[in-house]
Amino acid sequence: MSMFIFLVSLCAAMAIGVPIAFSLLFSGVCLMFYLDVFDAQIIAQNLMLGADSFAMMAVPFFVMAGDLMNRGGLTQRIVDAALALVGHIRGGLGYVAILAIVMFASLVGSAVASTAALGAILIPMMVNAGYDRNRSTALVAAGNIVSPIMPPSVPMIIFGVTAGVSISKLFISGIMPGLYISVALAATWAWVARKDKVQVLPRKSGREMLQAVGKALWALLMPVLIVVGMRGGIFTPTEAGVVAVAYALFVGTFVYRALTFRDLFECLASSAKMTSVIMFLAAAAMVSSWLMTIGNIPGLVSEILEPFMHSPILLMLIINLVVILVGTAMDVTPTILILTPVLMPIVRQAGIDPVYFGLIFVINNVIGLLTPPVGTVLNVACGAGKISMEAIVKAIIPFFIVECILLLLMILYPPLVIAPLNWLTR
Repeated sequence: MSMFIFLVSLCAAMAIGVPIAFSLLFSGVCLMFYLDVFDAQIIAQNLMLGADSFAMMAVPFFVMAGDLMNRGGLTQRIVDAALALVGHIRGGLGYVAILAIVMFASLVGSAVASTAALGAILIPMMVNAGYDRNRSTALVAAGNIVSPIMPPSVPMIIFGVTAGVSISKLFISGIMPGLYISVALAATWAWVARKDKVQVLPRKSGREMLQAVGKALWALLMPVLIVVGMRGGIFTPTEAGVVAVAYALFVGTFVYRALTFRDLFECLASSAKMTSVIMFLAAAAMVSSWLMTIGNIPGLVSEILEPFMHSPILLMLIINLVVILVGTAMDVTPTILILTPVLMPIVRQAGIDPVYFGLIFVINNVIGLLTPPVGTVLNVACGAGKISMEAIVKAIIPFFIVECILLLLMILYPPLVIAPLNWLTR
């Protein structure tokens, strides 16, 4: 009954338009009344506990670092480098988009921010070259789910803090799956765009390629600095966020000379707004998490999934089916905050590697950004591409199917994730 009370109150609050953080608090209060443990002091204590996390301090730093990189002119230089490398291939601007997204993903860690930044540049460029507007917009949207998978990933930080899993290992685990998705999207683009009559850019000389890559080198060094620093034990993920901000400030101000005082002020304001949303969600989720534990909801879910405990792969399939359904109606952060405390005891009991589960869980959640009606990335891409939601939903189907197939392969064959993770962390 406690699970029913929690779910009904949460869904009812969201259905009438209550923000998710307040919906979580409302469902928690409803559960408190049902369990006859209502105490305002408990709510206040858990709210403070949810936000009082050293590891969560990495979120504002990485958000700010990505914003500084974008305002500091890194986006255009990354696009120019991708153009020089693969712009001459037939359908090349599609590959340019994928390559630019991969390079930019390692600076931002957010699919929405990456879609907004790159969509404004790449989509008009592709349309002017003769590419189909709907298909181009869909490619940019589908490609940008790599951003929350590649390090530094904000959803990975949130999952790591909530589940008590190493954030450094989660970061490193996302490198190869991010590349898998990018290669799969490139192959899909080659198939869907094969009949387009488009301009082919002239091939750049080797010297021009080196010059373009050289101009983007400062941007490309930041993810290397972060991963090597954490892998070598030089700094923690939170300290890596501070290093990323300092590096972005240095590059934007002294190397590219593109950052102004006004840019810095706007960056601080926008980063504070985005961080406050995430932190308040984390605080509200802590209240719900504590009450779910008191109400034995994880135990009830364990009993439901007990028949599948003997087969980790079958259990993963069931869990991911549920997550994909939830992802159609809920954004990444609240889904992670709500489901992680419920699912982690089951995952550990079934003997599933928590880092592997965290990666699959995050990938599943970010794929949900491409599904209506919420589909945050879809909405941002529609704005950048100036098309309707109906148009992008139809155009994104091939890319969405390929990403789901790739997710299924990683569930059915865990070594696709675990083998490179073990090699990179040994």
